[in-house]
Amino acid sequence: MTRWLAISNRTNSDVTVKKHLWGVPKRAINQISKTRPGDTLLVYVGQQVIDRDTTLPPAITGCFEITSEVYEDAKPIFTAPPKLGNEVFPLRIKLKTVEIFDPPVEFKPLIPRLQFITNKKQWSGHIRGQAMRAIPEEDYTYIMKAAETPRG
Repeated sequence: MTRWLAISNRTNSDVTVKKHLWGVPKRAINQISKTRPGDTLLVYVGQQVIDRDTTLPPAITGCFEITSEVYEDAKPIFTAPPKLGNEVFPLRIKLKTVEIFDPPVEFKPLIPRLQFITNKKQWSGHIRGQAMRAIPEEDYTYIMKAAETPRG
């Protein structure tokens, strides 16, 4: 079983929660094609500026179990960031909710103990430009424990 970190934004994280789907662009076929039913997916959302006074920090919004093989569907349900134009994230997998983190688990406090982030100062380089990446079992366990801790 592989543990995955799915890199998203809050809008698409909401789609994932509601529709039980994860989608990536075709250029990410090498990542998503390694997923298997039974693997788990943690959804990471980047920082989001709401207005001058409000910025939501990077966070993990939930955990899902992958329940299907990869399939292709061009139905536009995800919102592409401006730099990706009319991308529909057609390579998709079906999911089953394990847990929705409410509130989301802030990501930055986790960084010092996450093994997959080897450069703690330039940590975003371990995430930027990727649709998803495998993470060590220890990191998955640590994030799930952090989700159990009272927050907010």
